[in-house]
Order: sequence, then structure tokens, then C-alpha cells
Amino acid sequence: MRDRLHLLVLRVYRRLPVWARRRAVRTISPSFTVGAMCFIERADGEVLLVRHVYRERWGVPGGLLQKGESSADGARREVFEEVGLAVDLLGEPTVVVDAEPQRVDVVYRARPSAGADPDFAAPGSPEIIEARWFPQTELPELQHETAEALVVLSRAAASSPSGSTVASSAAPSVASPVSPTSPA
Repeated sequence: MRDRLHLLVLRVYRRLPVWARRRAVRTISPSFTVGAMCFIERADGEVLLVRHVYRERWGVPGGLLQKGESSADGARREVFEEVGLAVDLLGEPTVVVDAEPQRVDVVYRARPSAGADPDFAAPGSPEIIEARWFPQTELPELQHETAEALVVLSRAAASSPSGSTVASSAAPSVASPVSPTSPA
């Protein structure tokens, strides 16, 4: 009986106009926020981290996407708004889905754009109180989302023939400062 009802619902769904099908899916599906974050590495290998006013641990520049904005555009916008640095995104992003807070992060590797002076990266938003470059072997305690994204980048780099300097050298050092269950 249950299978027949399910089949009937699918047949009705198929006959709905596209706008009605989209509304039905959006109504019954869980909603997630989508953001973008950037691990920015300068020529000497150091990584840019930021401290937010409302967080204790360090993170990377990033934030929620605006309506209709691509993740790449959102990542570049957030970096520029938060630290005043134009960046070039490197390779394909990695996606991290965190089911509990219903958040999806699109994670990019980046480097300062040609002509951008990374030494002038500084807080440019009221939400950022500090921006600092760190050697990848001496990272401070990281926010949960940042540590998780770094681990995912590391796994992606390990499975990719080109690899990633940020992910391959930094990920092991973040395992101890932040555990997946610790609130940051």
C-alpha cells in the first residue's frame, strides 16, 4: 500500500508545472546556509588567518553567499571585504557539508592576486579584529569549521596528483588544537 501511495504522489508531482515542483521541494526539504571560505597562501608559504569579534579561535576569511552570487564570486568578495586583499582562486573548490547546523561551505585555496601586497592584509570589516599570516607548521587554535575544512582540503590534496601545499602541510598540525566537537 505504501509503495502504491508513493508512486501516486510521484505521478502527481510529474504533472505539476516546474514552479510548483520547485516550491514543493523547497517546502519539504531541509534548508541549509551556503558560504564560501578561502585558505590564502602567500609566496613564502604562510597562511592568512583572521579572528572574528564573535569567536575565540582563528578562522579564514569567508562568509555567507548573497542571493544569486556564485561561490567563487562570494569567496573573493568576502576576502576583500574582510581583509582588503584581492585573491586568485586556485583549482576546484572542496565542499564541506555540516548536517547539524545545516551549513554548506565551499572551500577554496587562493593566493594574493598579482599586484596585491599581502603585507597590507588587515581587518577591513567590523567583524574582524585581527588578520595575521602564520607559518603552516605553527597554526594557532582554529575554529571548528576552519579545522574541518582544512582536513577535507588535505584529503582532497592527497587524492589529487597536483596536491596542495596548504592542505598537505597544514592539516596534521590542526588535529590537536581543535576537536570536531569543541565549540569555537
